[in-house]
Amino acid sequence: MFKTNIEISKVESYTILTGIFCVCLIISNLLAFKTFSLAAITLPVSVIIYPIIFVVSDILAEIYGFEKTKKVIFLGFLLNLLAVILFQIAIWLPPSQYFTGAEAFNVVFSNSLRVLVASFSGYLIGSLINAYIMVYLKEKAEKYLFFRCSVSTFFGEIADSSLFITIAFIGSMPIYALITMIVVQTLFKTAYEVVIYPVTRKIIKVIEY
Repeated sequence: MFKTNIEISKVESYTILTGIFCVCLIISNLLAFKTFSLAAITLPVSVIIYPIIFVVSDILAEIYGFEKTKKVIFLGFLLNLLAVILFQIAIWLPPSQYFTGAEAFNVVFSNSLRVLVASFSGYLIGSLINAYIMVYLKEKAEKYLFFRCSVSTFFGEIADSSLFITIAFIGSMPIYALITMIVVQTLFKTAYEVVIYPVTRKIIKVIEY
């Protein structure tokens, strides 16, 4: 009976984590189209939520392994694609005479093909690298969870930030600005992982035990 309860708990946790992962992904892609300035550095607003995706990915990879985490990553991709398609349909539909915010609505929910390709490419490659390294290092250094979370996030974020920023902004910003954005984003998101690590560890322990 005890083992059955633990198994149910893990199934429920997998469902909850999958939901959090997918929702944060869709929100982050909506936020990614706006940039803000931090001192002299320009960053996409999605940096405030995107690190959560990698934290959840670490938890999934640690507990459920690479194959189940990969399924969540691809599910997130498909749901985000569905959201983009529905946003576009909503933009195409003619507004009623009572709706006065059509222009603002279109600006918020419209997506250029370039930014979509950048977002999807960075997300898929970065998330898969993060999950793979997390699982690979577990075989080599199972006791060092902090090390594994930090290293997997670092390399996953390098891939994600490099692909997204290069594809989305090259030609519209100087090369040095793009490199600065990539470096700062990677360091910011990795630092986020370090700061929130106690929460990550606690969630893993609660689900596993």
